[in-house]
Amino acid sequence: MGTDGTHIEPAGVADFHQVLADHPRYWGERDMRALHLLAMVQEFGDTCLVARAADGIRGYVFGFVTPSRTGYVHLIATRDDARGTGLGRRLYGAFAAAATRQGAERLKAITSVANAGSQAFHRGLGFTARVAEDYDGAGRPMVVFARNLPL
Repeated sequence: MGTDGTHIEPAGVADFHQVLADHPRYWGERDMRALHLLAMVQEFGDTCLVARAADGIRGYVFGFVTPSRTGYVHLIATRDDARGTGLGRRLYGAFAAAATRQGAERLKAITSVANAGSQAFHRGLGFTARVAEDYDGAGRPMVVFARNLPL
């Protein structure tokens, strides 16, 4: 448990629905709901985590481990009132530990080329970053982050 009373644990179906209900608190004006897939929580429960406190879910990370031993972070978000507290780093650490238990040797994540905040966050965690042209379809480049484990 963190000093702020937050503990990180596997996400459940009710958590998934709560995150969607509170979507603007995590993502602001960006509508990221289409990237939230309940099947991820259902099928990759050990690597879909929430940071829970008395006042609700302060952050979450949804990811999985690929057959090539890569822990892929699909989504990570902290609630608007939990930003700057180190919670994102704690969530990544918990995901990395869960992915390592499943045999992961490296981590990977992606973001849009315009998302400077995500790029700075990932670089601060020791990720390398490269722009992959057409990653998300023709004319849709993405920044691909990678780093070896341990985190």
